[in-house]
Amino acid sequence: QLQLVESGGGLVQPGGSLRLSCAASGFTLRYYAIGWFRQAPGKEREGVSCISGSFNSSDSSTRYADSVKGRFTISRDNAKNTMYLQMNNLKPEDTAVYYCAADRLQFRQCALLSPQYDYWGQGTQVTVSS
Repeated sequence: QLQLVESGGGLVQPGGSLRLSCAASGFTLRYYAIGWFRQAPGKEREGVSCISGSFNSSDSSTRYADSVKGRFTISRDNAKNTMYLQMNNLKPEDTAVYYCAADRLQFRQCALLSPQYDYWGQGTQVTVSS
């Protein structure tokens, strides 16, 4: 059974860093486009970053929302079948529940649009506050 489990959220001061993890089971992570999304209270879910699905990791491409470019980095550990989102220089407006999501088809380019993704994790809370 395909499953995604996020971890790594927490409370951090502005300017701090967190690394979110998304552990996959039931499928080979690198074959599928994976997206990171977030949803703040009272706001719509938004795409943060994504990485395309590929047979060879060197062929993967990534995308970032303008609001996180230069601060967030998406990466993948194929041996652990796990995705990461390294978040640096965090701001209060980054506060949200963060979700990882997997495409239903293999080897596609990724988009920061939630309809591409059929499989979602349960989310992890990130709070940026002093």
